[in-house]
Amino acid sequence: MAFVSVPKDLTKVKNKVVLNLTKRQLICLTIAAAIGLPFYFLTRGAIGTSNAATGMVLLMLPAFLFAMYEKDGLPLEKILWNIITVKVLNPAIRRYEIENLYELPENVAVPKEKKGGGRRGKKKKR
Repeated sequence: MAFVSVPKDLTKVKNKVVLNLTKRQLICLTIAAAIGLPFYFLTRGAIGTSNAATGMVLLMLPAFLFAMYEKDGLPLEKILWNIITVKVLNPAIRRYEIENLYELPENVAVPKEKKGGGRRGKKKKR
């Protein structure tokens, strides 16, 4: 009898379209090819084959990263958006300076706050 493994979490299963790639990966790789291949063919005569291939790889690299990179189920653009949101748009408010009561000079008296009436059990005299 044949054994087929079934994943426990079916939300992580992605539909493959062509060549075991998802639709998202196909779109990103098509964009990478549309940017990189014309650059290579148009510049290999002017800057040489090796330099044109290096430039093509550098131009295609961001599209490859957007197609393939995924961490904790989040694609790269969501990770980058979360980083921008936390670091730039909504930075944390932190106090860097505080008043240290132990560094005050000794001749300065610090007023104490009174919390409520007198002692319990004794009546006030008028």
